[in-house]
Amino acid sequence: MKIILIGYRCTGKTSVGKKIAEQLGIPFYDTDEIIQSHTKKTIRAIVDEEGWIAFRAEERATIKKLSSLTDGVIAAGGGAIMDAENRNALKHKGLCVWLTADVSTIVARMRSDKASTAQRPPLSDGGLERETAEILEAREPVYQEMADCIVDTAGNGIDAVVDEVCSALDCHDSYCNERRSPAT
Repeated sequence: MKIILIGYRCTGKTSVGKKIAEQLGIPFYDTDEIIQSHTKKTIRAIVDEEGWIAFRAEERATIKKLSSLTDGVIAAGGGAIMDAENRNALKHKGLCVWLTADVSTIVARMRSDKASTAQRPPLSDGGLERETAEILEAREPVYQEMADCIVDTAGNGIDAVVDEVCSALDCHDSYCNERRSPAT
């Protein structure tokens, strides 16, 4: 069983993903954490020193490896799905869940997460609210295309989001099992 969590920064992919993996007894993989561990650099340092192209190449290689795994919860970086190779590697490989939140919730979470600021570079020259709104608008059609289900994390605790994802997983598995079963 594989669950792929997609969505913008600070929508809960890591927090929710760890809890789902623990609950289901399967491994958890965070693409950003794997990249930082492999390169021994923060994402901000990679981008500052080598540029976005180098970071996206690391991300692509990481996702390619993870896509071949049978079981696990994968938290993909917020922009990972903007790359066609990543979309192809992840689509139809498990339940793809788009975790969403409104701009004000995302910005509040980013401001309260000091590690996020230290480890992740800004994505544009605009202010945080404007940057978030603009990038969300650009990414939403791609998130929508990838998503098997959508879970709004704004105003919901981690446990409520985990329950909603697990319910979607139950429905997804039932649907997939029906489709795989030979007609009688």
